[in-house]
Parts: sequence; structure tokens; C-alpha cells
Amino acid sequence: MKSSRSIAIAGLTALVVAGSLAACSADSGGDDGKLELRVATFPPGADQAAYDAFAEQEKQFEKANPDIDVVGLEYEWTAPTFAAQLAGGSLPDVFTVPFTDSKTLLENGQLMDVTKEIDDLGYSDKFNPIILNEVTGGDGKLYGFPRQAYANGLHYNRALFEEAGLDPDSPPTTWDEVRAAAKTIAEKTGKAGYATMAAGNTGGWQLSVQADSRGASLQEANDDGSYTSTIDNDATKATLEYLHDLRWEDDSMGATFDLDWGSINQEFAAGNVGMYTSGSDVYTALVRDFGMSPDIYGLTVIPTENEGGVLGGGDIAVMPPTLDDDTKAAAVEWIDWYYMQKLLNEGAAVADAKALAASDQAVGTPVLPVLDKDTWDQQQEWIAPYVNVPQDQMTGFFDGIFEQTPVGEFKGQTQPIYALMDNLVQAVLTDENADIDALLKQVDVDAQALLDQ
Repeated sequence: MKSSRSIAIAGLTALVVAGSLAACSADSGGDDGKLELRVATFPPGADQAAYDAFAEQEKQFEKANPDIDVVGLEYEWTAPTFAAQLAGGSLPDVFTVPFTDSKTLLENGQLMDVTKEIDDLGYSDKFNPIILNEVTGGDGKLYGFPRQAYANGLHYNRALFEEAGLDPDSPPTTWDEVRAAAKTIAEKTGKAGYATMAAGNTGGWQLSVQADSRGASLQEANDDGSYTSTIDNDATKATLEYLHDLRWEDDSMGATFDLDWGSINQEFAAGNVGMYTSGSDVYTALVRDFGMSPDIYGLTVIPTENEGGVLGGGDIAVMPPTLDDDTKAAAVEWIDWYYMQKLLNEGAAVADAKALAASDQAVGTPVLPVLDKDTWDQQQEWIAPYVNVPQDQMTGFFDGIFEQTPVGEFKGQTQPIYALMDNLVQAVLTDENADIDALLKQVDVDAQALLDQ
């Protein structure tokens, strides 16, 4: 959902073009004879180091492509404004959208068909097939380049583990062990042993994470293109009961129950939360945007049971369908160079890692590879000398992620249904006597009403 997102997060943002970045190009107005390519870069508020790294990468691209003048644009994706931006012609020529929104956009004909371009580049067969599905339309064509993905993981505070007498090098591997560790942390440190997001659609997102890990299926896709809500199932119920027990029986969740992506990251970075689940790529945001000390950070895979899987997400690089042929060709050149070659080519991988490291940006943050494992392993070898994140504190994730089954977010009315599911989480955390069975029955009715619109 949301990632370094960056995050991104997956699916909680909306598209606003705020203007050119002066740092990105000295020739942002376009030189005579050059094609001006407007590309989305960072959301407003990103730090100067991120812009500096982009400026260096932009110079490298323009040196290799002297007929293209790259103009970087600040932007945030938000679905409600997309149609107006598309109609008004104010979208960047290249931007990214989260997986959760890509299916709707491509089904509505709002993204550029890039099937031939991806085939011509020769790496369409290298994509993780589960991730490639996120950009594949009902017509079998491809409408974007999967450029980054993440799996949800269990993030934990190594300092609080040590203070509570727990071994930070042996994090929990089952949900029962998570509960026991959370109770110990709360009793020994006075901090929240475990916290969860509950607001701004993120409560529904993280409820999905735990339910999926217990084997849930929250939505069924029908042959006629419609969807059936199946949120009311044993795994979702077990998750809500689990959160209830952490909150009311163990008193392990602190006193704040309206956290969203930003506020839970802030609390974790400040040392007030022992464990929480979120996208595996959030380390960059924790350090860069929330001031976390790398020393306290730990990451492992989320526990799974009953043939459950790990919920993932990510985003894709796309183009509006209105681009002329020359701009489309330049956009594909940029996407291939900026997003894809660093995953496929040693020289590009090393150049990207060096530029990021020189600007004090994270290199080596754990992700869910968009390409096959062999290609990913090779890329990791190339960038190894420039890795500047504490990967030895993330071994639980690196060792376990390829043993887990990735699960995509449900596609029908994703964000509106996440909002409904927020209410389930908040009810359980704020009302000791919440009727979980009744709540689940009602949310299925409400979700189906959205799906039937």
C-alpha cells in the first residue's frame, strides 16, 4: 500500500503537479531542437539530498540522450484529481501510480499501451509474473512498467527488545510469539509493545495484511468482471480477536488507536512502539523523514499460518494515453534508463547506487523484487559495495521473504473498502465489548454495496 512510498503507500495519495524543480535541470524550459520530457520526481517536502541525487541522475541521462531535455516535476498521486488532470493535459509525461489503482486506470483506457516497447526492450519475461499482472489489461496488453514493489514485514525496535530482555537477533516467528513479545515489552518498558494503523484507510490495509497471513481471501473476482466481498471469514475474525486480546487482555498496545501511516512511523522512530507491520521499504522514510536512528531498527517477515501469504504492493511507471509518438519514445527511454536498467545492467546499477550513496540516500533497502530472483541476486551483488543500510539487522526478512507466498491487494474498490475496514479496527481497539461477528457481517454488506455500484 504505502511504501517509501515514497510511498507511497500505496494507494492513499492523489495527483498534484506543483511545478518544476530548479535543481533538476538548468534547461527546464527546453533548448531549441530538444524534446522536453516532463517527469514526476518526488512529492512536495522531500529533502534536498533526494533532489541532489535526482539532479545527478538527470545529468547522466541527458548526457546519454542529448536530444532530450528532462524537466522534473514535484507530484503526489491522488485518484480523485486524476481525471481532471488527464482532461486538462497537466499530467507529467511519466509518473507512477500504485498497484491498487492501476487496474482501474488501464481498464478505463487512461494509460498508454506499452506492450510493444516492453517486448522490444527484451525483458518482459524477466518480470515476476504476479507483479506483471498488475499492469496487464483484460486484453492481455501491458500498460506500464512495474518499477518497485514491497512486501509487508514486521518492523521492530531492537533497543526496546534489549530493554525488555528479548533477543533482537531472534525476532518472533509466529503471531503467538509476537503477542508474547509485545506483552513483555509493554510490561518492562512502559511503551506500546505492538501498534497497528487504524485511520486513513491504513487500518483496513493492515487488517488485510494480518488476515492474508492467516489464509484469508477478502474478495473474489467473478467471471463477468464483478467482485464478491468475502471479508467476513475466519481469518479476518481471528485477526480482530487477536488485536482485541493485545489491547484489552494484555494492555500491550499503548494508548493511541487512531494511527495512520505517518503517525505510526513517527511513533516508531521516536522509540515509542516495539513492533508494527508495514511495507518492507519503509526504512528509508523512517530515517530520512522521521529521524529514526538506524541502530534501533530491526525487520523480519510477518508470521504466516494456514497457508497464508504476505501482502505486497508497489507502483508502476506509466504514461498518459495522449502522448505523441516522439514523446512516448522519449518517455520509454527515460523509464528504461531511470527505473529498469539499474535492475538489469551492472553499469546502471552501480551508477545509481553511487549517486544515491553520495547524496546520503538509502541503498539496499529490502524490497519485493519486481524481476526474477536470479536477476535480483545479481543486482544485489553489483550494488553491495554501496549498501549503507544495516542489512545485518534485517536478516529475518532477507532470509525468509522468498519462502513466503506473495499476495496482491484485492482489486475492487480497494481504497473505499479499506476505509470501511478502518472502522472494524477502531471498534475493536476502542470498545472492549465490540461484537466482531456483527461488525464483519455489516462490513461485507457495505463492501458489496460499493462493489455493485
